[in-house]
Amino acid sequence: MTRRRPVGLPVTAAALLGLATAGLLVPAGSARANSLVADLSSHRVAITTGFVGTKVLLFGATEGAGDVVVIVRGPDRPVVVHRKSRVLGVWANTAKVTFDRVPSFYAIASSRPLAEVAPVTVLARHQMGLDNLRLELTWIKASPNVARQWRAGLIRNQGALGLYQASVGRVLFLGNRLFRAEFELPANVPTGTYQVEVVLLQDGHVVDAQTTPLTVEKAGLEAEVYDFAYQYSAIYGLIAILVALMAGWAAHMAFRKA
Repeated sequence: MTRRRPVGLPVTAAALLGLATAGLLVPAGSARANSLVADLSSHRVAITTGFVGTKVLLFGATEGAGDVVVIVRGPDRPVVVHRKSRVLGVWANTAKVTFDRVPSFYAIASSRPLAEVAPVTVLARHQMGLDNLRLELTWIKASPNVARQWRAGLIRNQGALGLYQASVGRVLFLGNRLFRAEFELPANVPTGTYQVEVVLLQDGHVVDAQTTPLTVEKAGLEAEVYDFAYQYSAIYGLIAILVALMAGWAAHMAFRKA
């Protein structure tokens, strides 16, 4: 069972030592079933008005040698990808496809290069790396070549937004058992419940895994405005129009006096 830490509390050496001690107390007969323990420095990321992105630290310990892979995956959502073409000298959307279940965020870190950690079949089964993400097209008539082109376009777009990290991060071992990994969430990170999966591999096989939730949510005045706009969209629209009219009138009066 995952142990939660207070929000914003820094990770100390005592916490890492506690993880290592927990591993030492595991009986020999159950070492395989409890060979991995990990936690986050914070289980909640609050998006406020001045939010410019943040970093999330994961730390843990292993029982024995092995490779550690950490995958951070945002909530799945449908995504529409458009293709632009020149029509009469003007760029316009000429085609589109919809992907049904797309991670809104994806990042991965590993203690070694993925090709050295596990064979291709294991990487594909556990969706380790962008090349192994299962992205399903709802347009079932697309040929494999066309589907690959749209898939590459989706990953390219998400990467340009900073939501897909193409490079594999580092899982750093502090000694033989303690490890840590750090992930950066951009300012435009989507809200929702993220899944942080920690996988322990030995000789290319998964021997243990643990999933920890990470909540990304709006907080403060921005959250209140967002909730009001969502629950009372008509009133919010009228207020927005009124504010725009008042701003226009104030600007007009200012320039008139000048």
